[in-house]
Amino acid sequence: MADIPPIRIGQGFDVHVFGEGDHVMLGGVRVPHERGVVAHSDGDVALHALCDAILGALALGDIGVHFPPSDERWRGADSLGLLRHCVGLAVDRGWRLGNADITVVCERPKVGPHAALMRERIAGACGVGVDAVSVKATTSEKLGFTGRGEGIAAQAVALLVKA
Repeated sequence: MADIPPIRIGQGFDVHVFGEGDHVMLGGVRVPHERGVVAHSDGDVALHALCDAILGALALGDIGVHFPPSDERWRGADSLGLLRHCVGLAVDRGWRLGNADITVVCERPKVGPHAALMRERIAGACGVGVDAVSVKATTSEKLGFTGRGEGIAAQAVALLVKA
């Protein structure tokens, strides 16, 4: 263990296609939208990307390994619970979240009005201060599937530090 640096970095990415519904879950927040997402769980791309970033930093695979869509236990699952599980895996191994940076990619819904609450919910699930969590958004300038309004994506980076 002496040769393991006192930090680890992981990155994650998630995407969901829009489907029927009247909201999307983003960063643990129910955001009104004219469409929902097609997903096995609640389809929160921001939290799924962060879970993958944490799991990547731990070299423990990805969200599909830990919460497979073939397992009915995860149907409609609250992604804040999935995130708490991933944070618990880090803690069990002697790590804690140093900070997280999440970018949501979509034309709509607008993320900005909800970003502060997302940061609070994510920080609470991760056991860190709000100042350790960044949530921001960008468009793809009407290019690709997000630009055409077909779906939503997110990417995340997580820094784990020795506890």
